[in-house]
Amino acid sequence: MNFIKGMTLILAIVVLSGCVRGLNSIEKKEYAAFERDGVLIEEKNPTTGAVLGILPGFGSFYVGQPSYGLVNLLLWPISILWDPISGYDGAMSINYDVTKYQLYKNKQAEFSVLAEKLATQQINYNQYLAEKISIEQKYNY
Repeated sequence: MNFIKGMTLILAIVVLSGCVRGLNSIEKKEYAAFERDGVLIEEKNPTTGAVLGILPGFGSFYVGQPSYGLVNLLLWPISILWDPISGYDGAMSINYDVTKYQLYKNKQAEFSVLAEKLATQQINYNQYLAEKISIEQKYNY
């Protein structure tokens, strides 16, 4: 009887926690813009995450959530109800985070080059400001 209570508790925690955070509405719009502009870095394939979620815990393992994967393995076949979604959402979250980070790094690198041009007087301050605005707009998602 304690085993059933324990499994019920684990099931409740997993279902209520959602396992993997999905993208909010603003992040989904940014994700779509990344895809549209060809800058999305797809480190994990969302479809693969969803398909692997059909297997016991594999969706969670695929997106780097081994503890959830183990719980989903123990709760299989019931976990088939949420693990494909966790795999899909987790892959999208990973891709979103990696893309945001890479865009940030690219932007900072361009700012460094621009500052160096100003410091070495290759450009004047007005050119610096114009190029800085251009870089800001380029990375404005």
